[in-house]
Amino acid sequence: MSGIRSVVRGIGSYLPERILSNADLACRVETSDDWIVQRTGIRQRHIAAEGEYTSHLALKAAERALADAGFAARDIDLIVLATATPDQTFPATAVTVQAELGITRGAAFDLQAVCSGFVFALATADAHLKTGAFQRALVIGAETFSRILDWEDRGTCVLFGDGAGAMIIEAVQVDDAKGAGLITHHLRSDGRHRSKLYVDGGPSTTGTAGHLRMEGREVFKHAVGMITDVIVDAFAATGESADSIAWFVPHQANRRIIDASAQKLGIAPEKVVITVDLHGNTSAASIPLALDVAVKDGRVKRGDLVLLEAMGGGFTWGSALIRW
Repeated sequence: MSGIRSVVRGIGSYLPERILSNADLACRVETSDDWIVQRTGIRQRHIAAEGEYTSHLALKAAERALADAGFAARDIDLIVLATATPDQTFPATAVTVQAELGITRGAAFDLQAVCSGFVFALATADAHLKTGAFQRALVIGAETFSRILDWEDRGTCVLFGDGAGAMIIEAVQVDDAKGAGLITHHLRSDGRHRSKLYVDGGPSTTGTAGHLRMEGREVFKHAVGMITDVIVDAFAATGESADSIAWFVPHQANRRIIDASAQKLGIAPEKVVITVDLHGNTSAASIPLALDVAVKDGRVKRGDLVLLEAMGGGFTWGSALIRW
């Protein structure tokens, strides 16, 4: 089937220099490396330096994606930045990145779907490209979750880290159904669960940034079913299956959730990209960070069918299927 498809041209990521290990955390809260690894699979996470903001992380990831694509910043006419930790209430962090890149045309805006943010941003950019209004989009997931953590709450502070990942997609006329590009995406939200994973502050309520709060067991209980729901929809829409995908790149929240989801879907363990041990949960940045690792180490190759999925606060969840 012919038509416009959003084709991936480049990818890049950035992690802050500071690494916080489980042993480091055990000096701050009552926890241990064994406790964290057994329950989450996380061994370390990166933490932004003082004065290092979400926009700084996003900019570095964007520059690396541009270099990977062989594009100049002036070639980009749309920026969609997924984040739950913007530099400021407004303007959007995306416009800061736009200005730092020297881009003076097109549009730039933030999108907030927490850990599902990158999938939502990718779907949003894809929709805009298909209208013909834009030609090339820079899609970014960037977070400094360390700024909204309660460092005395061992149930949450051990889970999250900071980082950014970016992808460049271009609108291309594709005449072959097996051609490269974003094939399908499926997005969901259910606000009835908003109190299970949230931040207890905001401009309109407390006038503060607040801290992340989570009912861990409730999130885990819903995660596997919601994740598999949108993946089954992706398979149904395309005729693809667990056997035909080359790589599964899930949101890196918890190793047990990732393993359970892959098992339920019949996805072979060797097809699953795992970086949660090294990065922790970087929210909207986790998928592009993991994907960049798999591209750079040679696992993901041109022509591969790559499945993305995420679930986040709201609840929000979504999937995307890409022919690399």
